[in-house]
Amino acid sequence: MSEGLEQKVYEALAGLGIAYSRREHPPVFTVGEAAVHWEGIPGAHCKNLFLRNKKGNHHYLVVAECAKRVDLKALAKVFHDDRLSFASDERMRRFLGLQPGAVSPFGLLQDEKKEVIVVLDEDLRTAEAVSFHPNVNTATLTIAYADLERFLAWRGNPVRRLRL
Repeated sequence: MSEGLEQKVYEALAGLGIAYSRREHPPVFTVGEAAVHWEGIPGAHCKNLFLRNKKGNHHYLVVAECAKRVDLKALAKVFHDDRLSFASDERMRRFLGLQPGAVSPFGLLQDEKKEVIVVLDEDLRTAEAVSFHPNVNTATLTIAYADLERFLAWRGNPVRRLRL
């Protein structure tokens, strides 16, 4: 299953004319585990948080630089939503088709109904390049920040740009 999801990323990037560099590494599940494999990879290394509101009727993919602290209470207020928390593995599979440790904007390829709201940290705009997993946690892809914006526009999910 994951091989097909990874291939879908490469096909989408090729279709959009987006160049990328790829680095393989052992499976990682956290930013801390991934950081040891980032040496020599340029650009901003991102963390991706898949969240849900208390009612479970809103889902958010928060994309921020890996060292940035994300205040879930403040974010909930911005969206006039109730409490935000991490979505379950089952919700992650249902909405993004992904396993824990593999969450990234590329998971939006599986969100056909475009239900996931992307929250993009405004500070990432200063990065020339950004890095994400290609729907699997055994590789890291680096693309230009402008290409991330192009990918998100192409996907059509709602995107909110906020300074987190």
